[in-house]
Amino acid sequence: MILRSKTSWSRLLVAGLLQLQLLRACLAVLRYSNGFFYDDNGNGNGKKEIYFNGVRLHVESEEAAVFGVRGGSVTLPCRFWYEPALSAPRRTRVKWSWQGADGPETEVLVALGSRHRSFGDFRGRARLSLQAPGQAALLLTGLRLNDTGRYRCEVIDGLEDQSVTIDLALRGVVFPYQPTGRRYQLNFSAAQQACEEQDSTLATFEQLFWAWEEGLDCYGPRNRQLHRYDAFCFSAALTGDVYFLQSPHGLNFSEALRACERGGSQAARVGQLYAAWRFAGLDRCDAGWLADGSLRYPITRPRQNCGPPEQGVRNFGFPSQNQKHGVYCYRAH
Repeated sequence: MILRSKTSWSRLLVAGLLQLQLLRACLAVLRYSNGFFYDDNGNGNGKKEIYFNGVRLHVESEEAAVFGVRGGSVTLPCRFWYEPALSAPRRTRVKWSWQGADGPETEVLVALGSRHRSFGDFRGRARLSLQAPGQAALLLTGLRLNDTGRYRCEVIDGLEDQSVTIDLALRGVVFPYQPTGRRYQLNFSAAQQACEEQDSTLATFEQLFWAWEEGLDCYGPRNRQLHRYDAFCFSAALTGDVYFLQSPHGLNFSEALRACERGGSQAARVGQLYAAWRFAGLDRCDAGWLADGSLRYPITRPRQNCGPPEQGVRNFGFPSQNQKHGVYCYRAH
């Protein structure tokens, strides 16, 4: 047995306490997670960027906005890299989310390595375009009207989380719409439904602004529940054809509906007529029935006896359904 003096034990105790205090100070600076230490430098550099042993994760997109066409495909670019470059690849998680106008952000796709899973209305239509290391582009197929909005590409590597946003817009046309009856009868939810019934969506602010820049007049701000107005709807390019069908003696409304059905089609909706006028150049100086009971015709080459000297879709409102006219039919591809 080795005996130590009281002074020696005191010195050992003080030395041990000093070592313990030093270790605690180190641990306060260096934290351990996912198998490596990192120094957060006071939660990064003030830009939500955290440095891992001098390595920083970058995420960017080559485009801030991407345009697509209805029924087509589009690629939303996104890539990530490290600075300085890594000597070995890391296991990263890629998450894409979508936010429509005034709506919550919802998941589109989550990928870990080569495995991915899509969600909701994007199921089976969304996948990653992994053409090269660091590529995390989102490929969307079968574009729908409701796919427009802001997409977020988020890359997660351990404790790092960086993201970039890209706006997706469809090329389309904004048109004013009022259902049968008196004008200015729609609140916000009724306007949404009215546009959907015409194969379109209620126009977003951005879509309405673009239309205003092209000369369309608009209302100012209004309460979405209390005030009643017509609707501004947005319709994109069609995946079918609109054509005019006529009869020697004309067709009343019910006869017009059946005539389209006999040809394997259906009476065109207002949004479909506008899309055919805007994107297919449909030009016909003959008023025809549409599915909502309205009477309209499209003009791309203004001429005498065809209304005002401007391009547009002429609207005769909702006449008696016993009147005899032709009909505009829509046949999907």
